[in-house]
Amino acid sequence: MSKEKKLTFEAALNRLEEIARLLESGEAPLEESLALYEEGMKLIEFCNTKLNEAAKKVQKLTRNSEGEFQTEPLDSAESPSSDTES
Repeated sequence: MSKEKKLTFEAALNRLEEIARLLESGEAPLEESLALYEEGMKLIEFCNTKLNEAAKKVQKLTRNSEGEFQTEPLDSAESPSSDTES
């Protein structure tokens, strides 16, 4: 677990890309493929946790009716799924 504590988001993402390439090539034996899949799932969970932590820290800067700046949580902003209109 100490290795996971030192792991950065970028390093985890790079390893995920490497795992994806290895699995897509189809050259790894079954046992190795299963181990890579399990490692990939752990890395995905790690990356999702890091992204969720970062999203909680990000705030949207807006102006109120008096023209003063204020911040509000990012999740109260438009969600990507509702931003499909052009």
